[in-house]
Amino acid sequence: MQTVLFDGQPISPSKVVCIGRNYVEHIAELNNEVPTEPVIFVKPNSAISTEIKTHAVEAIHYEAEISFLMDNNQFVGVGIGLDLTKREVQSVLKSKSLPWERAKAFDASAVFSEFVSFEQPVDSLSLVLFINDQVIQQANYQLMIYKPAEIVTAVNEFMSFEKHDILMTGTPKGVGKINQGDKFTGQIFSQDTLIASQSWTVL
Repeated sequence: MQTVLFDGQPISPSKVVCIGRNYVEHIAELNNEVPTEPVIFVKPNSAISTEIKTHAVEAIHYEAEISFLMDNNQFVGVGIGLDLTKREVQSVLKSKSLPWERAKAFDASAVFSEFVSFEQPVDSLSLVLFINDQVIQQANYQLMIYKPAEIVTAVNEFMSFEKHDILMTGTPKGVGKINQGDKFTGQIFSQDTLIASQSWTVL
């Protein structure tokens, strides 16, 4: 089983629950329709990684997201998540109205920082992603179409969160292709206070 760190201790989430199309400007960026309910998909434990890797053939795109560790439907940890996507594969699947797993659930497609426990209000959280020292993506609670608590309610209508499952809350505008050697740095803030940070170099 793949693991992530939670306050320095390894844990094995059973799955990663992901939300698509949760920021208006990202929806426009990919020419998608605004959803009338949360767009929910799942990545398995085998997708979890702590490294960002390119693919020998297919282009991989990054999507930075505020991510939560769950326990009894509560947010107990927060960290930086990168939803890696085979965008061209996804486009073909979408055009045929087929599921996204080949584009979204492949091995090492869910990259995470260490998760940290937090007591700050969820609505105070924001994320910044730097690539090669330039700000590329910025996300916050206020810009989300569906807020984290609403997402949990929607997921629970048909699926349960196991202890330490991960919830990824969607990506803002600014997605793009990863390149070998790129330096990624993600930061989570509560208001102006930095509470989590992680850097990666693309392999």
